[in-house]
Amino acid sequence: MLEQGGSLNQRRRLFLKSTACGLGSIALHQLLAQENPVRQSTMDAVNPLAVKAPHFKPRAKNVIFIFMSGGPSQMDLFDPKPKLKKLHGQPVPESFLKGINDALIKSTAQVMASPRTFKKYGEAGLDFSDNLPHLGTCADDLCMIRTVHTDVSNHHPAQMLMNSGSTMFDRPSMGSWVTYGLGSESENLPGYVVLLSNSGKGVDGGSSLWSNGILPSTYRGVTFRSRGEAILYLSNPEGMTPPLQRERLDAIRDLNTLRFDQTGDPEIASRIASYELAYRMQTSAPELLDFSDESQATLKMYGIENETTNWFGSNALLARRMIERGVRFVQLYHSTWDDHSNLNKNLKTNCDMTDQPSAALIKDLKQRGLLEDTLVIWGGEFGRTPMTEVRRGSSPGREGRDHHPFSFTMLMAGGGVKAGTVIGKTDELGFHPVEDEVHIHNLHATILHLLGFDHTRLIVKHKGLDYRLTGVEGKVLENLIA
Repeated sequence: MLEQGGSLNQRRRLFLKSTACGLGSIALHQLLAQENPVRQSTMDAVNPLAVKAPHFKPRAKNVIFIFMSGGPSQMDLFDPKPKLKKLHGQPVPESFLKGINDALIKSTAQVMASPRTFKKYGEAGLDFSDNLPHLGTCADDLCMIRTVHTDVSNHHPAQMLMNSGSTMFDRPSMGSWVTYGLGSESENLPGYVVLLSNSGKGVDGGSSLWSNGILPSTYRGVTFRSRGEAILYLSNPEGMTPPLQRERLDAIRDLNTLRFDQTGDPEIASRIASYELAYRMQTSAPELLDFSDESQATLKMYGIENETTNWFGSNALLARRMIERGVRFVQLYHSTWDDHSNLNKNLKTNCDMTDQPSAALIKDLKQRGLLEDTLVIWGGEFGRTPMTEVRRGSSPGREGRDHHPFSFTMLMAGGGVKAGTVIGKTDELGFHPVEDEVHIHNLHATILHLLGFDHTRLIVKHKGLDYRLTGVEGKVLENLIA
């Protein structure tokens, strides 16, 4: 704060003197950082999203996480279980329930066979149901992990655990950790972008899923819209001309710079960077949403011209365009796969909306040479039970499945992942892992490893403690890496 008291002229002279020193010091930091890498940490404080080197050579540089909120049913999409047909309508054998203490797993529930048919795809012979014919054609580029395991069975905490490695509200999301560790190669777009589907149902975890937590706000996910204004209130209000806006922003920057020089507060550096980024995005965001430079074949591949796939397809295409422009982490959210009833109908609806665009994204990245540097992840917070949903009955044609945290399926592609492989095996009902169980902390450790990080060394100090994405756990899955 400026000193109080004294004449107006004295306070003005003090302000100009202090501001001049502040701007001069930033200019000096920039010049010295170009000549001396040791000063890069100072530059990072001035530009929190400056590109940073990982711990070792990475296999991936960017991430696209397709998060399917609600819990997709693994045995109706990826993990066929013939035994379910043999036991359909019968109580679950007690041997499968032994040792389970979960309010959502009922001993009175009946085994439920999948109504879907399955087919093996690619040379790898990966299983996909008839709801996912497009993703099936990507089989030889995919790693299918059938034994992912989580600790909680309620949506909000489970989504937080998958997205941030913790159920605590103050923890940074995965995208925040990645941009904190690597910075961003885009000068005109955020380093971490979130795209929401138009399914009409929100995400249970809300904005906590892309929160910066204890990290500076620069690392928070920025929500974009795929039509209209990319970001609300980004455009200038009526009467605000570009020159006038530039003068206004320069004055705000000078005040913030003065305060930053006095305190070194990283939130002030974030504020400076955010104002400048918003100014540049007034040009870059509309250009990003303009698909006129895309070929008709590309638009058709993503399903842009189809009412069912238009919205998610637009988000998927935007994700590719963002990666091309240097955005580090893009997250697509689609909800909801929470099929407690009407599973067969609802599952088809969600697959019809997302299957073609998801496959198009993988194929498009590959044909442009971007897949080898981009890690693509597909999955939700947990899976579904092999039994019917007890709470809502099981009237014919309206059956559903409850939450299942013990074993579910996720897909990965690109970015150093071993393609055309299946990791893990579940029992004959798809209830428990019997080979290669993958806890979420291990999944996170592996994702960070592919990005060039030792997950035990990517930390932030807060109130005397060291925090990391994987907590005090996590082990890299070597069998997943090519």
